Amino acid sequence: MDEKRTAGGIGRRDLLAAATVAGAAAAMAVGADGGGKALAASGPAPMWTPVPLPPQAPAKEGLAELPGTRLWYWDTGGTGAPVIFLHAGTQSGAGWGYQQPVFAKAGYRAIGYSRRGYRGSDAGDNADPGVASEDLHALIGVLGLDRVHLVAAAHGGYFAIDYTLSHPDKVRSLTVLSSLMGIQDADYKAVNARLRPKFFADLPHDFQELGPSYRAGDPAGLEAWNTMVHEAIPGTRIDPKLAHQITWAALETIRVPTLLMTGDADLYTPPSLLRMQAAHIPHAQVEIIPEAAHSANWERPELFNRLVLDFIAKH
Repeated sequence: MDEKRTAGGIGRRDLLAAATVAGAAAAMAVGADGGGKALAASGPAPMWTPVPLPPQAPAKEGLAELPGTRLWYWDTGGTGAPVIFLHAGTQSGAGWGYQQPVFAKAGYRAIGYSRRGYRGSDAGDNADPGVASEDLHALIGVLGLDRVHLVAAAHGGYFAIDYTLSHPDKVRSLTVLSSLMGIQDADYKAVNARLRPKFFADLPHDFQELGPSYRAGDPAGLEAWNTMVHEAIPGTRIDPKLAHQITWAALETIRVPTLLMTGDADLYTPPSLLRMQAAHIPHAQVEIIPEAAHSANWERPELFNRLVLDFIAKH
């Protein structure tokens, strides 16, 4: 395992959305922490207020030598309970800049990594793509971890669920943001077929995954997000295998504490679809993040972080 020390600051933003209440004497500005404050009726509500991403906590980077591959990771270290972040299909392990310093400051050992074919990791081969949950288990072993909190976004949610099904004794809690989960049941597939037109896959990633409030209000953040997308897959995208067929019946066996989240403007996993998923994980906590879409950890990071930290602190 090849390692080096890194510490750096990346510039980004906090989020502030606003909505005008018709016929009222004041407007309500929705802050990044989900709270609000009254604005004078004579003054317009701000459209969006970007702020820089917080300076990153010191972290160790390395290439973990695993069976059949090497995966790039970062690790803030320390003695706190480990939180492993699993990235979306359009991102990489580098896409958690809003979370890395916040979770480290909260006392957790924050860890992110790139799957096969993604930024920093081995290119991989679709003829032998590996099983992503087995790669995760091997990484946990290399890092000497016992039980972990998993925080997964979008496609990463497939593999976090797959890992939880294989190794429930290793998972302290499971958080899944805006994921289709890879569920194979016919009723679920039928709903998804109605949700998005056939040309949806050809649309730009930022339109698919970032909400209109964010795209309208934060051009610098939009550019930074697109840069991360461009850098996430330097070669061919690798589509890893799953160890389990993910079905309603499989989800109903999950007993670890679970938090399901989405943005209210998510075109992949709208709130109605999230509730359909939650019906088959009846103990799950459900949170809908306002004025966010598929990438709520980037669009509304302070609210996302607070909800996840409050949840994992219970477990």
